[in-house]
Amino acid sequence: MRNLIVAALILFALAGCENKKGAFIEEVPSQNKAPAAIAKLKKIIKERGLTHFATIDHSENAKSLNMALKQNTVVEFENPLTATVLMQCNPSMGMDLPLKMLFTTTYEGETTISYTNPEYWSLKHNIKDKNCLKLINELTKGMRDLAEEVAKK
Repeated sequence: MRNLIVAALILFALAGCENKKGAFIEEVPSQNKAPAAIAKLKKIIKERGLTHFATIDHSENAKSLNMALKQNTVVEFENPLTATVLMQCNPSMGMDLPLKMLFTTTYEGETTISYTNPEYWSLKHNIKDKNCLKLINELTKGMRDLAEEVAKK
């Protein structure tokens, strides 16, 4: 009986691994190859008056170590006003800012755009203020819309 209970618990835990509801990391498949998608994001960042902080190409860093790594590039950016308000909600928000989008390529050649779901921050940073939660909800939609825009041809 004990083995049956243990097996049931393991199966229950494994079944939950594929559940996307409430995921902290959002993924959007891209119709563009990673370099084109990255360039498109940088163009949109500039057009919208956002601040581009850095583009970190982990694949290039791996090459410098004579190691192979599929496309893995992070673009960091933010709206300084939004970021400041979020850090006023809780200074620990500074650990998750600036905003980031990760561009990866699978072994099948498909490009994926990933980012942290801003709703996660309300849990991670214990944000309960109504105005802060409203801003986080707006940012959640904004990040999704931005990733989808970048993903389109």
